[in-house]
Amino acid sequence: MDIKTATAIRRLRLVSAPEAVSFLLLLVCSVLKRTTDFNAVPVMGMVHGVLFILYVLFWADAWNRTKWGAKTAAFYFVLSVLPTGGFFAERKLKREAENAVIASRVRQEGIVNA
Repeated sequence: MDIKTATAIRRLRLVSAPEAVSFLLLLVCSVLKRTTDFNAVPVMGMVHGVLFILYVLFWADAWNRTKWGAKTAAFYFVLSVLPTGGFFAERKLKREAENAVIASRVRQEGIVNA
């Protein structure tokens, strides 16, 4: 894995958890708006919107660089629209990045043609 691919995965990983948190907070703000006088939906909606757009941009970049199949790319996109999907995406992307680093080191040392 080259450095640009690793960076693309890392960026997607770093934005996935905050995007999930903002989605959950937006849901809480929506409930509070309807049950109390508290209305933070416009602010939280904007924050979540920016994080979601960043997630989609980073997802597209990671898909392009990693050459994921359509199933894998769709899986990560679907996780972005689920309330807690970003947490699962972050965990899975972390594992994927670690495995890629291990495979790269093995290839460099000439142990296996991985």
